[in-house]
Amino acid sequence: MKKMMNWVLAATLICGSSVLTSCSNDDNPVDPAENLSEKIIGKWMQFEIDGRLALTNEKSATTFVSDTKAYFSASKINHSETSQKWNDNREYEVKIDGNKVTLTSKVNENVTLVNEFIISSINETEMNCIYKHVTIRNGKEYVSVESSNRCYKKISRDFSEVVLGTWEGHVTNSEGSEYDDGETHRWEYKADGTFVYYVQNDNGEWVPSNNTLNEYFVDGVLLCTRWIDNDVENREWWEIASIKDGVMKWKALRQKEDGSTYTATFEMKKVE
Repeated sequence: MKKMMNWVLAATLICGSSVLTSCSNDDNPVDPAENLSEKIIGKWMQFEIDGRLALTNEKSATTFVSDTKAYFSASKINHSETSQKWNDNREYEVKIDGNKVTLTSKVNENVTLVNEFIISSINETEMNCIYKHVTIRNGKEYVSVESSNRCYKKISRDFSEVVLGTWEGHVTNSEGSEYDDGETHRWEYKADGTFVYYVQNDNGEWVPSNNTLNEYFVDGVLLCTRWIDNDVENREWWEIASIKDGVMKWKALRQKEDGSTYTATFEMKKVE
């Protein structure tokens, strides 16, 4: 069976009305610790990592609902014991100490996840920081993400409810995507976090595929999916560019084996 799960996302982070703007360097910086507990409230997603545009597959969403609680969503292709795997709005405890923000989540009695932000600047729409992730397993620390300079932008839109329903569409650019065959297909997103991928049989009827697992989540504009095809788990990451008048558009910044990048695009219409 062909792998046809193409989803496509933003070449750059969609955050409010800011799409193709780079992270700014504030000529008049203020103390990042000043009113940090108020400024940090909201949903944030990576825009740049170490001065380059973040690939869609690298992105996650962190939502601070207060100065003591946050939620984190991410899908990781690294399935090692020391790496985060599939986090759909995992709850974290927040601790703010000066310009250092530490998020901690206890998975079980043996595993604790820690996300650390050392913030150099922050305003209403943008946050620059040094980020690090550590997994603590049986008292031993494993640094899953080394310290890196990151620019985050605040996300003002949330498509988690609007995406529900059945959609039909196809890739809209020549680059395509890893799991795409260029044909029209259907996806049904359900409120329980699962989806159905439909294919057409010999009679032209839409029938569910043989894929299993079939899970997804939408956090802000970030769409992450995973499914099993022929005993192999596949994952894809997307950013939803827009959902309007029954039309949904995605884009994704992808990287080729030679290190060059390209933008894949996808468009689908809602099936009533």
